Amino acid sequence: MTARPANAHQARLLRLLRDGGPNSRAQLGDLVDLSRSKLAVEVDRLLDTGLIVADGLAASRGGRRSHNIRLAPGLRFLGIDIGATSIDVAVTNAELEVLGHLNHPMDVREGPVAVFEQALSMAAKLKATGLAEGFDGAGIGVPGPVRFPEGVPVAPPIMPGWDGFPVREALSQDLGCPVMVDNDVNLMAMGEQHAGVARSVADFLCVKIGTGIGCGIVVGGAVYRGTTGSAGDIGHIQVDPHGRPCACGNQGCLEAHFSGAALARDAEEAARSGRSPELAERLERAGQLSAVDVAAAAAAGDTISLELIREGGNRVGQVIAGLVSFFNPGLVVIGGGVTGLGHTLLASVRTQVYRQSLPLATGNLPIVLGELGQVAGVTGAARLISDHLFSPA
Repeated sequence: MTARPANAHQARLLRLLRDGGPNSRAQLGDLVDLSRSKLAVEVDRLLDTGLIVADGLAASRGGRRSHNIRLAPGLRFLGIDIGATSIDVAVTNAELEVLGHLNHPMDVREGPVAVFEQALSMAAKLKATGLAEGFDGAGIGVPGPVRFPEGVPVAPPIMPGWDGFPVREALSQDLGCPVMVDNDVNLMAMGEQHAGVARSVADFLCVKIGTGIGCGIVVGGAVYRGTTGSAGDIGHIQVDPHGRPCACGNQGCLEAHFSGAALARDAEEAARSGRSPELAERLERAGQLSAVDVAAAAAAGDTISLELIREGGNRVGQVIAGLVSFFNPGLVVIGGGVTGLGHTLLASVRTQVYRQSLPLATGNLPIVLGELGQVAGVTGAARLISDHLFSPA
């Protein structure tokens, strides 16, 4: 895709068609507050670029029937969501519907070259199925702070070898299309905002509990990234001044006490000490434990697993309570790999937040699990690149 909207009116029309699907000229005119003649000019210019196409006659509103228009059906966006232990890659159409999705285990500590070789191989597989002839743009999420204007990771704690790596530049050359890069939790928030549980909310927090813990902050409908790209790094808020050492070099961080990695470690300790025969059996069978094992053991009634989940939920809730009192969001979304722990975790988080935060902030505050699961990040990645491409050049 070489064309870009020429002005703010065209950009607004493209985003309306992305978010709402095909629409008539008349209805779009109502939404963008343009005169019929001005709207006709802007729509015709967009038709000339090939970004939009005519899509049959709209329902009659009296008088001559208007034509529907839609985004070009051949537009394709690539979403790549790199987590600490896996990669998700998806192809979407212009309305950001996921047409194809692949997941592959991968340790981010293997470094950017190995990780992107795998990601590009997955993108090529999706392309080979006939889903896309090429990509019009790609969004990339990485599990660490990103200097957003340059698309470069900055001092990521769990990503050795990634600091300063030119992700946007390198991937743009490999893929032959524009690329945008952001923190993975920000993309999860954007995904839930576009097609998930946060669709109608302007101010919300999206907490991802995976190998680590992070928070996407959405203010007035836009992601807030902070001055250096590290906004929302709540995994390194201290919950116990005398607590466990953390990978960041401090002590007692939330992430050191409850995250996918911390939960797996605690579960293995409970299994080896004999406190949980259920976990011990699973450890003997698999050789290691994960949050998935803890969730399954809890579902089977294992009291130690339930205790680990509740204790972790209390820690997370303690941190979120402070954020809620400070930020006063309209919604808190919990996502990430550890959400397989489900409603036991959610109940503990809710209890702490409702108990500790001001009643004025929590009176009408939903705290819910994300809706999109594994495709939240790739949907957000497609949203990120489409936001860029559907803006005036």
